[in-house]
Amino acid sequence: MIYKKIIPLSLVTVAVLSASEVKLPEVSVESTLITEVSKNAQVSADLAQALSSSVPSIDMNRRSGIANDIYIRGQKRDNISVEVDGTKVCGACVNRMDPPVSHILASQIDEVKVIEGPYDVETFGTMSGGLKITTKKPTKDLSGEMTFGVGSWNYTKIGATLSGGNDTVRVLVSGSSETSDQYRDGDGHTLAEQTKLKAPLANRYQTQYENMNAYEKKSIMAKAFVTTADNQELRLSVTKNKSDDVLYASSQMDAAYDNSNIYSIEYDIKDISDIYKNINMQYYYSDVDHPMDTRYRNNGAANFSTNHLETTMQGAKLKNSFDIVGYKLLVGLDGSKRTWGGERYMTNATTFVQAPSTVSLTHTETQNRAVFAKLEKSFGNFNVEVGSRFDSTEITPDDVTKRSRDYDALNANILTTYNLDKENKIFLGFGKASRVPDARELYIINPQAGNQNLDQTTNKEVDLGYELNNNLMKFKVKTFYSMLDNYIYYNKTANTFNNIDATIYGAELSASVYATDKVTVDMGASYKVGKKDNIAAGADKDLADMAPLRGTLALNYEYMHNSVATVEAQASGKWSDYDSNSGEQKLDSWAILNMKVKHEVSKNFDFALGINNLFDKTYAASNTYADLILLSAGANTMLLNEPGRYVYTNLTFKF
Repeated sequence: MIYKKIIPLSLVTVAVLSASEVKLPEVSVESTLITEVSKNAQVSADLAQALSSSVPSIDMNRRSGIANDIYIRGQKRDNISVEVDGTKVCGACVNRMDPPVSHILASQIDEVKVIEGPYDVETFGTMSGGLKITTKKPTKDLSGEMTFGVGSWNYTKIGATLSGGNDTVRVLVSGSSETSDQYRDGDGHTLAEQTKLKAPLANRYQTQYENMNAYEKKSIMAKAFVTTADNQELRLSVTKNKSDDVLYASSQMDAAYDNSNIYSIEYDIKDISDIYKNINMQYYYSDVDHPMDTRYRNNGAANFSTNHLETTMQGAKLKNSFDIVGYKLLVGLDGSKRTWGGERYMTNATTFVQAPSTVSLTHTETQNRAVFAKLEKSFGNFNVEVGSRFDSTEITPDDVTKRSRDYDALNANILTTYNLDKENKIFLGFGKASRVPDARELYIINPQAGNQNLDQTTNKEVDLGYELNNNLMKFKVKTFYSMLDNYIYYNKTANTFNNIDATIYGAELSASVYATDKVTVDMGASYKVGKKDNIAAGADKDLADMAPLRGTLALNYEYMHNSVATVEAQASGKWSDYDSNSGEQKLDSWAILNMKVKHEVSKNFDFALGINNLFDKTYAASNTYADLILLSAGANTMLLNEPGRYVYTNLTFKF
């Protein structure tokens, strides 16, 4: 009897496959590795939903039916970083309608490494965590896959991937298209109907647009890997995304479109000598075009307002790897330049004549230069990794009346693991990392006001954990304590950003119990507390975005080879510790039940059938921190409910 199953975390549940095919998520003091992402992306292409269902440290911020955002331990925006195949990705919207994770589809991804804490010296801006996303790689053997998905609310998706080549050139092309009507919450209300019930009349949807689609999204990714010599490879990649008419019911505007392009050229040389193991050079460029407007709202019936924002990100990175008498050394250089700006204008809804524009976000250039190093060594059962990075950043607005800013920072961390025996280990980490203010926080003009005097934020953190891994179960518990100096925080009363000191602490737990050779029980939970330090008398001490105790429990039954039935419960406690001074509000506890069957008909065809929120529960999982510009009617800001009962099926054909 085989007890130890191999379990990749998936979008909706935990899917059990045969014991020799995939690996358990890699867990260390600073990261969690999620594999099989594309194979399990069966509800939508939304990576935020996939990760929040899989990783205890990640919560999702619900904004729409697609393109939702993530928090890592209550941290978002520039407090965390997102990389796709080594390219740093940024969104253009000041209101997070196009977060970085929305510019890559879950179906294109091979694996995601979740950095938890200030433990990544290779990437600019990894202050409290980050994502390192690896997309599918071209293969030499000819292979292909077609996927078809349908679900409630007329959700449809079609995707295809083709890969092949020879010893010299390998190519991959992957594309997908999906669309959906507006989802309904547990009370049967669409996005437009939620707005009708909770928002001022001016911000509600015009009658003729109340039943329009929630979004349409298309994407294509192409890669070519060329072997230029022994142990040398040229890697070329391009990803193009296009989303149209994405409805953001709880915001003042909707996205007319979101267009993004990501380009990368990389050269890799391995085994240069016995000591010099690898050199990797990469250049990347990305751009995002994002106009949002009031065209479909009542206040846009005669003349609608547009806030059109654009951003670019380009960078180069050099990494050198050495193995010197058992010491693994990585030394590198990193440089990047981001531009970001926006303008507002009015358009006549009948003639489409556009009025003169005004600046909403001063066009700004943020240029970073850095040097970094990382050293790893094992001493018997004791493993040590130390890293350091020095950043020099210049932020320059086009508006000469505004203040340019320069920031320097020295980041460092040490990670230690002690293997008590083959099954038990403990790990401890100390880290310090900083991030600079972005252009929005410094220079935004409307509707919020930037603060040109902001200092950079520094996170000093300690992480401690324990892991058990044997033939009967895998168990991990991880605790953290984070001290944030000059934390950039939105002040609702002053309508601007200030530096404050704050503390966040909490714990995450995950476990897989191999009950029999066919039954596995998986569970995960997280809890965190955030407090402001040294606040004025009478002010709310609670820090925003700190989701309450949440957990997942799943029962998986492998009734035949590569075929799994899963029942999963997700639950959250009351959101009773919230920042009332910053627009947050109390949220009720909730619990939902999901069910799924994934059945392999043959090695070339499988299908999945699932139901999310089986009992059609009405609940809200995301709070209303005023850092986001959301609709308000009366005392409270509009809460956006999660989807109600959702039935879906997916067909996958492979060769």
